[in-house]
Amino acid sequence: MSRKIKSISIYLVRVVTLLIAVSVICFALVSLSPIDPMLAYIQANPGVSEENIARMEEFWGVNDPPAERYLKWGSALLHGDFGVSKIFRRPVIEIIGTRFAATLALMLAAWIFSGVFGFAIGCLMGMFNGRPLDSVVKRICLIMCSVPTFWIGLVFLIVFSVWLGWFPFGMSVPVGVAPENVTILQRLRHLILPALTLSFLSFANVALHTREKLVEVLHSDYVLFAKARGESNLSVLRRHGLRNILIPAVTMQFSSFSELFGGSVIAENIFSYPGLGAAASAAGLQSDIPLLLGITLFSVVFVFAGNAIANALYVLIDPRTTEGGK
Repeated sequence: MSRKIKSISIYLVRVVTLLIAVSVICFALVSLSPIDPMLAYIQANPGVSEENIARMEEFWGVNDPPAERYLKWGSALLHGDFGVSKIFRRPVIEIIGTRFAATLALMLAAWIFSGVFGFAIGCLMGMFNGRPLDSVVKRICLIMCSVPTFWIGLVFLIVFSVWLGWFPFGMSVPVGVAPENVTILQRLRHLILPALTLSFLSFANVALHTREKLVEVLHSDYVLFAKARGESNLSVLRRHGLRNILIPAVTMQFSSFSELFGGSVIAENIFSYPGLGAAASAAGLQSDIPLLLGITLFSVVFVFAGNAIANALYVLIDPRTTEGGK
């Protein structure tokens, strides 16, 4: 028990130090940004008076030294106050809560698609290593890895929305329909294209990585011995292959959290999907510092949680990982 408490304490210390380091770096970069937040505010509100501008400068602490502004922001953060968004005129934590629900649905759909189908395709390529099927699918995956996400999103939008009309142009719900009247089927139709765009790159990476690991396993001595005893290919895959390639696949799948979070910014902007990525993009372009910093810290916690879940799954997949750690 003491060993577990010690490991959890070390993990929490890492999270805290990481958040402090990220907050300092992000705050410094935002302070050095050439975009003037007050100028962006005036451009967004052309009729604002001089008195309101002065009040806003005092409220945001524009004339205070950066170190003093950081300490004020960090002190408020410790009390659960992430600040107020200049764009949405609402508390940052409230915006993150509402926007993250849409982003989470998008990321989960893309994550499951890339993980399940990528792992299955990778196993298929590994079992047919060196054959025409493996060669063709591997080339397709390599092409998928080299194609930019925004380009794929535009192609999907033109083909499936404009030409074929199978899916809507964007948004997470139909335009003009109240949220309580939106059906699950309508939400899924709006989710499919952004999720496919977001999973495009991860799918290929998971498939190629799984193929490589499975080929290594199938050429090992114990697998060759199993084949010599008369075991079929499916039996070899089930008894010897899956457990040995599952941990690398889980590692890559959970490490893709940061990639999915970054890709969601592109996918949500292409399809006008009202998620956290679109809010982060708007905050960066309009110099909404509280919202931008809040989303940044939240994304760090989210990625760190993905790595923690992966570490917990290692023990369930292969208990020997715990023994090795001891």
